Parts: sequence; C-alpha cells; structure tokens
Amino acid sequence: MSQPAITQDTSASLTGLLVPLADRTLLLPNVAVAELIPYRAPQSAQGTPSWFLGQVPWRDLTLPLLSFEAASNGQPETGARARVAVLNALGGRDHVKFIALLVQGIPRSVKLDPSLARSDVTLAPLELDAVNLGDVQARIPDLVALEQKLADAGLI
Repeated sequence: MSQPAITQDTSASLTGLLVPLADRTLLLPNVAVAELIPYRAPQSAQGTPSWFLGQVPWRDLTLPLLSFEAASNGQPETGARARVAVLNALGGRDHVKFIALLVQGIPRSVKLDPSLARSDVTLAPLELDAVNLGDVQARIPDLVALEQKLADAGLI
C-alpha cells in the first residue's frame, strides 16, 4: 500500500512574537514563550557573569534569569517596563524545562509568512538572523546557544 502524498500549504502563516528588549527586538516562535510574568528582583549570586541576573521564582520552580543584551555583548538594563518572559528550554536537558529572559514591555503577536524579508545587518553573538517586519527590524535569537551559555557557566 503506498503512502499518501503530503502537500504543503504555502499560503499558511506562522505566528511569532515580537519581544522588546532595551536595545533590539527579538522574533520568537509563539510556542517558545510559556508565560509572561511581572518583573521581580532576582535572587543574585556572587561571581556570576553580567548576563546572568540571578534566579526568579515561577510556579514551583526557580528559573535562571538572563539578559539577552548582555549575553550578546550589550548591557543589561531593567527599565520601568521590565517583564520576564518564561521560555521553554530547547536544549534537550531533562533537568531544564524553562529559562527566564528579561524583556522590556509586552510581546506583540505577529503573523509571519514565507515572504519575510531578511535584513542585511551585522548580527550580534547569539543572533541567527534578522528580518524586517514593516517598520520593525527583528533579530532571531539562538535560544539553544543561550541555554548552552548557561550550561557552560555552570548555572544549570
């Protein structure tokens, strides 16, 4: 018995989230974000990298809170609109299900289609690509590499 042919609907679009940071906007798949929570001061530890802001409580867990800007050679910034995006961990570690990312505001849902225009800009560390979405230039982060950075620093 032959397998039925699988067809791809090229008119289908994906849903992404534009996540505002202090110095750039990230584009994440909608499914990468588990929850957006109010900013709470993290429990910090001595001798950690500047991009590791400390641990924050979420549900019954304690999550590592990161500054993407600082992890990709920028500066961490906690502004008046600071929030915490709880991200689903993608690195395949059984003991790490979520990580927390400091964001500046509320992410905005956006429909993406195959005609997405790439942006010709210099990428920072931990950025896979950049795209133009109307008047917004969004950076696509390497979330697996971000999680690996935590592991390399012995923080997860």
